[in-house]
Amino acid sequence: MPTWSGILAELAESGKSSGTGRPDCDGIRRKYLAHLSKHTGRPVILYATKFTQAGHNVPPAWITVNEEDLQGLMEVMHGLSGPNLDLILHSPGGSIEAAEAFVVYVRSKFSNVRVIVPQLAMSAAAMIACSANSIEMGKHSFLGPIDPQFILETPLGVRSVPAEAIREQFELAKTECGDASRLAAWLPMLGQYGPDLLIQCKDASDLSRKLVQGWLKSYMFKEQTNAAAKARKISGWLCKHGLFKSHGRHLPRAILKSHGLKVEFLERDEVFQDLVLSVFHATTHTFMITPAVKIMENQDGKAFIKLFSFPQAEAQPTQ
Repeated sequence: MPTWSGILAELAESGKSSGTGRPDCDGIRRKYLAHLSKHTGRPVILYATKFTQAGHNVPPAWITVNEEDLQGLMEVMHGLSGPNLDLILHSPGGSIEAAEAFVVYVRSKFSNVRVIVPQLAMSAAAMIACSANSIEMGKHSFLGPIDPQFILETPLGVRSVPAEAIREQFELAKTECGDASRLAAWLPMLGQYGPDLLIQCKDASDLSRKLVQGWLKSYMFKEQTNAAAKARKISGWLCKHGLFKSHGRHLPRAILKSHGLKVEFLERDEVFQDLVLSVFHATTHTFMITPAVKIMENQDGKAFIKLFSFPQAEAQPTQ
């Protein structure tokens, strides 16, 4: 298997061979995507963003699941034949609504979707993973909890706050403010929230749980007699901020499998694992070497690549 350093050496050699000194990031990444598709006999789409590289300084909106992803999906899904699809997913998450649109669009064309997680699929990306028929994970792969977050302006600056934590804080405030001497301490904290925030928090939590429950029932567990009960139990578990304590918790495949998700081990097919990780290593090198911060690409080289560089940024489809 070409390791991380092996792919880096291959990139360096490509720069020497071309005479330009510029590594052929796109060519090498696409080569391994094509080899992966040939090995599995299934079309493959890569969806990856630059969020695990330290000090990348890219605004969150550029690397999260958002409405623009539909344009990328339209580009890379065009010409692919169903009913099967492999989706390589590496993302910190993003908008719940955009994740829903993502799943609806993918499922409009592919009835059998296998999500491959080479490292991390967090938050809304974990929700997308739960819309698969099965999830492929290595020992180094993790999903995250699906409890929704709110971006709030606070006296401490802009913060990402779990919806369930906000609701828990209000419940604690109701208890403690029964003692009038504590009211003064609570007023500055409670004053930073708008009047409808509690309702928004409940609605967001309900939506996250409802979507994942419906996808699990319709796809991963569709042939099981207890599909509804199983989907309800797993979606409720994944949404429990009070259980996980952090939205960034890394949930390994053993725990996910023990709770009932259909998780396949990547290393059961050594060639498959080698090709998936070669694609992933080539992708992370692309993020390090080029201005690319989000890549959506299929095995035929059709791609929608988001570029970010200071002071300007742009998105461009490539072929």
